[in-house]
Amino acid sequence: MAIQRISNEPAYVLHRYDWSESSLILDVFTRHYGRVALVARGAKKPSSSFRPILLPMQPLHVAFGGDAEIRNLKSAEWQGGHVMPSGDALLSGYYLNELLMRLLARDDPHPVLFDAYAATVQLLASQNPDTLQLALRAFELRLLRDIGLLPLLDVETATLAAVLPQQHYVLVAEAGLRLAHADDRVSLPGEQWQALQASLTEKSLFSDTLRACVPAANALKLQLRNLLHYHCGVRVLKTRQMMMDLQAL
Repeated sequence: MAIQRISNEPAYVLHRYDWSESSLILDVFTRHYGRVALVARGAKKPSSSFRPILLPMQPLHVAFGGDAEIRNLKSAEWQGGHVMPSGDALLSGYYLNELLMRLLARDDPHPVLFDAYAATVQLLASQNPDTLQLALRAFELRLLRDIGLLPLLDVETATLAAVLPQQHYVLVAEAGLRLAHADDRVSLPGEQWQALQASLTEKSLFSDTLRACVPAANALKLQLRNLLHYHCGVRVLKTRQMMMDLQAL
């Protein structure tokens, strides 16, 4: 089998693991090849050119090759554009990375989702608290839609009846979109669900989803969290538990 060599590939490091005294295993999100595992030999050495570059939430162009499950990183170049997020924005970036690692299969390309991730990281790096929650909700929607885990938001899932603009509905992990009950903590009117669905079409942009989230962000937070936890198979994500622990301090 010929060894595949990839060069000049847009990428972000999602996570890094120690592999030896001098090397790292990287979980990398690439635009055209999806999540890939790469070994960065000698990356921990003080003299390594990889050392200051292989950081999370930094836009890279990478070259790699090999036909094994874990391929060899040949080069990595920082593309600039923004500094590392800090504070709540940094934790939010780690949260995005955890979602991608849990929900994306290896070697499954998602170029549109990659672009949404890049746009979200840029918004996080801007350190604007007004856009942070909007960016997270928009990315969560895009992620769930892209991997086929988001039901249509303009019809009731069980009956396929079109939602009514002034009627309230709730997104439930086990049942999809349904009419809101009196004891539901949060819900959204049908017109907002319709707007969200319209912002998730193949021709829509990430900015369209951001705008659609403006009136819905607070009510979406709990509903999307429950849906994501359900599909991740966990009660609480590690990064969310970290956020709660820090808030408790």
